[in-house]
Amino acid sequence: GDSAAVQDKLRGVKQIQATHGAFAALVEDGSVVTWGPANLGGDSAAVQDKLRGVEQIQATHGAFAAILEDGSVVTWGPANLCGDSAAVQYKLSGVEQIQATFGAFAAILEDGSVVTWGPANFGGDSAAVQDKLRGVEQIQATFGAFAAILEDGSVVTWGPPNFGGDSAAVQDKLRGVKQIQATHG
Repeated sequence: GDSAAVQDKLRGVKQIQATHGAFAALVEDGSVVTWGPANLGGDSAAVQDKLRGVEQIQATHGAFAAILEDGSVVTWGPANLCGDSAAVQYKLSGVEQIQATFGAFAAILEDGSVVTWGPANFGGDSAAVQDKLRGVEQIQATFGAFAAILEDGSVVTWGPPNFGGDSAAVQDKLRGVKQIQATHG
């Protein structure tokens, strides 16, 4: 957590996100300042030239994702911790919100659809519910699963059942939902 090396750049900070050992600060001018171990996302040098016009940052255990003002996404950190979004990059346009579990990201696009990436055991594979992920307004995450509120107030969940990814037992009660909060595990 020692920010001494970047202290002079930490002015006008409007958001800070953290992995399990590194920080990313979003500055008023839309740039990002990072510090901490590189193996936990603390080194953004490889993408620093792309981190302009950043509007939001989200973090997994060891990687960061930034939404730019044009709706595109820049990720950094170790590839095995979701720092590499190359496999879905072509889908990441018009991104409005990103949420993260311990090891996966979920992005809501302007058309209300969702793009996920990361290991399935952390909710990174939404294929089983992809056809239901339309009109998504909000996503919340536990340690390893996601829950999405749709515009009609219904809820779609995915990820391992032991992390909340299976809401079948209460699905009939999930109507008119306005907000979801989650525990970590």
